[in-house]
Amino acid sequence: MLVRIGDVEHLEFEEFYQESRDACLRAVLATTGDRQLAEDLVAEAFTRAWMSWRKVSRHPAPHAWIVRVALNTRVTWWRRRRHEVALGGHDAVDPAAADGADVDPALLVALRRLPRRQREVVALRVFLDLDTETAARALGIAPGTVTAHLSRAVAALRGDLATVNSQEGER
Repeated sequence: MLVRIGDVEHLEFEEFYQESRDACLRAVLATTGDRQLAEDLVAEAFTRAWMSWRKVSRHPAPHAWIVRVALNTRVTWWRRRRHEVALGGHDAVDPAAADGADVDPALLVALRRLPRRQREVVALRVFLDLDTETAARALGIAPGTVTAHLSRAVAALRGDLATVNSQEGER
């Protein structure tokens, strides 16, 4: 039976999507703290991946490409919206935003307190389990910078989550 190239690419992409979607969503959710936004960003990134699948499929870490595109898309959307008037309290992190994403709501709240670059490093190194070199390439920074950001993020999260746990223990 003859198989057309387009069919093979479609099957490859479909398999990649099924294997990577949840991990990419968790990584973007850890960075944004907003489930709906994370779903929109990941959907947009997968759409772009499909449109450039020949290039993306040869990328050393296609799931990192997805997360990077999702985060870049967020910045683009933010730049377009920054002149809009924000309503107080509507951009607050909803602890229930982690519903169905296998991410502890307390962790999401703690992640939102981190600087953006630290959240991105945590998303790539922890949620996607990328090595330091791959995460550095995906973020366009030096490997040592990834290590430094991860170290600072882990220390901050450890302190934040220890405080939360001790407060819950007092109740």
